[in-house]
Amino acid sequence: MIEISSKLQGESFKLFHLEQQLKPLGYVIGGNWDYDHGSFDYKIDDEVGYQFLRLPFQSVDGQLDSPGATVKLGTPFLLSHKYQIGLDDHVHVGNAQASFNQFSEPQDPDAEFPEKYISLGKALVKELEEVLLKD
Repeated sequence: MIEISSKLQGESFKLFHLEQQLKPLGYVIGGNWDYDHGSFDYKIDDEVGYQFLRLPFQSVDGQLDSPGATVKLGTPFLLSHKYQIGLDDHVHVGNAQASFNQFSEPQDPDAEFPEKYISLGKALVKELEEVLLKD
């Protein structure tokens, strides 16, 4: 994980506004969200797993699934997940459970981030600042 210093850290926005601004740029709300925190993820590459820029946020007014929720942004960071090649050796389930648990566990959920994408990550954070802090 590589943190990228940003003017966005500590800024608050309506979650709906963030979604409207960031989705057209290629960001998605990461699957790791909860009722009080989450993140926007931008997939940079899928080299032996995947590399992405993550923009974390914390609810400051309302739950994330409620209309009008306000969130405060955290420090953006670059993250790399490296996945196992082949089948997951620890799966011992029947067909019903397999339909819900069909993906293997990451080999290294905090793998080393490729050096060649660090400058791209910094440029993406600059773009976020320009889009979200205009005015």
